[in-house]
Amino acid sequence: MLSAQERAHITQVWDLIAGHEAPFGAELLRRLFTVYPSTKVYFRHLGDHPDEVQLLSHGQRMLQAVGVAVQYMDNLRAVLSPLADLHAQVLRVDPTNFPLVIQCFQVVLASHLQGEFTVEMQAAWDKFLTGVAVVLTEKYR
Repeated sequence: MLSAQERAHITQVWDLIAGHEAPFGAELLRRLFTVYPSTKVYFRHLGDHPDEVQLLSHGQRMLQAVGVAVQYMDNLRAVLSPLADLHAQVLRVDPTNFPLVIQCFQVVLASHLQGEFTVEMQAAWDKFLTGVAVVLTEKYR
């Protein structure tokens, strides 16, 4: 359960990055593929060496989903159910990869927002994104 302050931090950070989903998402994917190359197996549609257009497109889709989660943070299960079905039943993504995505996204946030991304904001985002990951993994059971 997120506190009112944590919700405010999440919304505040999202307001700073909204409209920049594509470049932030592309950077997230580049970091993910560099630090955790085994994750590329889940992005075969991007090929072995995805170009910038592919990274921007898929990164934007990923972060738009995060934006929806931010918008409906009180109702994550309902809003993320189709995405959970997709990842569990169609894409068959190993749920141990979700924390890797979370970590890379937080690095992207910290590198771009720097001093604006406080320790409290990082903690709130970590808690929020972990909640998103929990919802996404529920369909694996």
